[in-house]
Amino acid sequence: MPTSPSDLAYVPFVSVADMMALVHARGLQRVLSELTDAIEAEFRRWEEYDKTPRVAAHSPGGVIELMPVADDESYAFKYVNGHPQNTRRGYQTVTAFGVLSRVDTGYPILLSEMTVLTALRTAATSAMAARALAAPDPQVMAMIGNGAQCEFQAEAFRGVLGVTRLRLYDIDEAATRKASANLAAAGFEVTACASAQEAVTGAQIVTTCTADKQYATILTDNMVGAGMHLNAIGGDCPGKTELHPDILARAATFVEYPPQTRIEGEIQQMPEDYAVTELWQVLTGAAQGRQGADQITLFDSVGFAIEDLAALKYVHRCVTEGARSVPLDLLADPDDPRDLYGMLRRAAP
Repeated sequence: MPTSPSDLAYVPFVSVADMMALVHARGLQRVLSELTDAIEAEFRRWEEYDKTPRVAAHSPGGVIELMPVADDESYAFKYVNGHPQNTRRGYQTVTAFGVLSRVDTGYPILLSEMTVLTALRTAATSAMAARALAAPDPQVMAMIGNGAQCEFQAEAFRGVLGVTRLRLYDIDEAATRKASANLAAAGFEVTACASAQEAVTGAQIVTTCTADKQYATILTDNMVGAGMHLNAIGGDCPGKTELHPDILARAATFVEYPPQTRIEGEIQQMPEDYAVTELWQVLTGAAQGRQGADQITLFDSVGFAIEDLAALKYVHRCVTEGARSVPLDLLADPDDPRDLYGMLRRAAP
């Protein structure tokens, strides 16, 4: 990190174009693999972080959220929206940007787009959880919901777990055609399915990633077989779910941050005393993950700020190593730190 005032005069900004250039320069599989390891490293430090549920402003059309987190060195926050109907107007469902700062000075050291980066870190987090929870050597993944996140999930599961066979379903056939074309071109074996029931047939991992903000039943209990790992990432706000409660009654459920997940995740449907295991405990060996080949494991993921901080730290490291960014004149830097007024006067035309 910067160590002198002169180092802090300009803040590197990573634009969408810069982020895409970073991914292409390093390679998508490398970025996803490195992000997976970077996020796991921060999860292993879970107890060192000052954590809070995200701050959400809900509206009939969606939600706008701030996601902050800090330890004794770094502070980060992400601004992110979720508006499922945006695609009907030609807009993204999710957009985001984030800031990484130093705790000792309060100065930001990175401003970054996080629309692309959130897609990458969400996929990497899913792969991290599956690496810890899924039965060994999974061959087939079903993807229910084939929107913007679909291909990133597939790439992460291929890079981290070796999954190359995909079964896709979406109520929007155009989304499935889009994902099928993209993933087939990327070297996956893809089967487009006519129903969620058909998609999960023969799958060891099932990822649900739908967008509508509603209580939905994407999977019913009879669709979930012994030994499956469920990666539920679409239910991420109050009033939005994807799984029938009977599935949760059978599954061993793993979460990021219970105070947030009980409000926003699949477990919002369950009693307050419904048992969950925090994923960081599995990663550190403090708790057991999968207990047998036939157990159903569920990662009830709503996204948490430590994942964003890990992603921003990763991008900051790439920038210090030469990845493209633009220096922003974001911070006032008077010769005398007490003379901000004098700096303003001297700048008069």
